[in-house]
Amino acid sequence: MNIVYLSTEAVPFAKTGGLADVCGTLPSKVAAMGHKTALIMPAFRSIHHAGLPIESTDISFAVPMSDQKLVGARLLKSKLPDQDVPVWFIDQPQYFDRDALYGTGEGDYPDNAERFAFFCRAAMQAIACLGWDVDIVHCNDWQSALVPGLMAADPSAHDWIAGASTVMSIHNLAYQGQYWSEAFRWTGLDWSHFTPDKFEFYNHLNFLKTGIVTADMICTVSPRYAEEIRTIEQGCGLDGILRSKSDRLAGIINGIDETVWNPELDPKLVANYDSGSFERGKYANKQSLQKRFGLEQSDEIPMIGLVGRLASQKGWDIILPVLQWHLSEDRPVQWVVLGSGEPRYENELRALAKAFPNRFALYLGFSDELAHQIEAGADVFVMPSQYEPCGLNQLYSLRYGTVPVVTETGGLADTVVNCTTTTLENGTATGFFVPTSNAVALDQSIGRALELRYHHKEKWKQIIQTGMTQDFSWRKSAAQYIDLYAKTVTLKTNH
Repeated sequence: MNIVYLSTEAVPFAKTGGLADVCGTLPSKVAAMGHKTALIMPAFRSIHHAGLPIESTDISFAVPMSDQKLVGARLLKSKLPDQDVPVWFIDQPQYFDRDALYGTGEGDYPDNAERFAFFCRAAMQAIACLGWDVDIVHCNDWQSALVPGLMAADPSAHDWIAGASTVMSIHNLAYQGQYWSEAFRWTGLDWSHFTPDKFEFYNHLNFLKTGIVTADMICTVSPRYAEEIRTIEQGCGLDGILRSKSDRLAGIINGIDETVWNPELDPKLVANYDSGSFERGKYANKQSLQKRFGLEQSDEIPMIGLVGRLASQKGWDIILPVLQWHLSEDRPVQWVVLGSGEPRYENELRALAKAFPNRFALYLGFSDELAHQIEAGADVFVMPSQYEPCGLNQLYSLRYGTVPVVTETGGLADTVVNCTTTTLENGTATGFFVPTSNAVALDQSIGRALELRYHHKEKWKQIIQTGMTQDFSWRKSAAQYIDLYAKTVTLKTNH
């Protein structure tokens, strides 16, 4: 099959979240299984800092964005590091040569509807210019979600459309790209297409809704999340539409790149280890963290790690009280936090780090090296997200022998096996669920984990080794995507 991926993010060219990890890896893994893949994305300023050569091409075109506005673009080219998968960039400096991808600290860029409507239309034009035969166009999140709608609205716009099927991936339903109806003019379509069964959503243009109702197949990043988004509580206003598409909605867990996240080979660690040598290896990495942050150096003191955005979605409203209890009550535990986000959380964490420097280590910002070292050195990783489409840190934690304490939601529920009497006995337990989203429940779940670590060392060792030997590789996920693509092509053929 020939698969073209459309995305605004892909490692190493542009990243704000997990979307970049998926689109920077999946095309290569699918190509390694014998398929032809390519990626199209905007030429953001960040692509020139990725450390990979960016080539100019002689391919250029113009997109009529309105009666008076013709916007030109040219294609730049690079490739993903593995499998030589080509990456084509839509170069339009007016739209994409900016400091950030979507906005500033003051909010989204006011012309985002125009910017990403242009990206969708330009990507379709790029496929035509490159002369590809396309079996699957795989769109990712709202920024590319107009493409299935544009293809359905005008199938004769490009020759390649007739043979192509569409997959719409939802990485986070909360971000939909919703704008007032006036934004529809950027699609270039007649207003007769602005209807509830296509582009219109309560007198708004909703990019993601358009992709959901017009794509041949819809996919999310975990089976549990595929169920949750069909509920009123987590459907973000689109639950009814998603329920009506249940027969074409799938969930596939994201993989982890084992060339990057592998404790046996990770160059960022002071000591490498596997499931048979984790005790020595993790202690060496813990000692290194303790020394770096001036914490007491002891393997007996459990270390709790957190890496990620400081946002309410990640559970910080219940993490902070637990952290305060542990520190103020002088419990025998150390905490290490790496992340950045909402100022109110950053300020509270700064105050706690100042008050308890011997037991709380804080790094505000991002450090890829430190993220690896925390996964390797910590005993427990806390991730009590309010919702989590897939999540990657719990997968890294399992791989690195750091026991996750997570809420039972989305991809967290799909990838962590809760420690119970039964799962301990049958050897399947890999972590601990927080039964309800409040601070007391989180504290109790951490307490369950620490009690096992202190008083049942062999069972604790068993949990770690079971987690480390789980297969969350992209090989497994890519095979599931290939099956989904084949099903999508069959659906269109039969239709």
